[in-house]
Amino acid sequence: MTYVVTEACVRCKYTDCVDVCPVECFYEGEHMLVIDPDVCIDCGVCEPECPADAIKADTDAGLEHWLKLNREMVAVLPLITESKEPPPDADDWLNAPDKMIKVYGSNEPAQV
Repeated sequence: MTYVVTEACVRCKYTDCVDVCPVECFYEGEHMLVIDPDVCIDCGVCEPECPADAIKADTDAGLEHWLKLNREMVAVLPLITESKEPPPDADDWLNAPDKMIKVYGSNEPAQV
């Protein structure tokens, strides 16, 4: 098992999760974070820290797509090891529907 970042992170990009991660497995894209599933130790401390409820165990139903996206994106994104201020409009995007389509034009973007 590992944890993955899902669509709820898009344009919110709260980084509370980064500060509690004991193994530095978060990577930062322009509009969202992702988790390196090969580094994540499945401790789960990041999950309750996310205000957007974007972090899920990959064993939850229907998250195969997110595991694949997280795995692919860590290969091209920089590691983030300290929290940052969220984007100024983060709260406006919290709970917004269809964020992947609205922001990337696709549910499978080439870059996050």
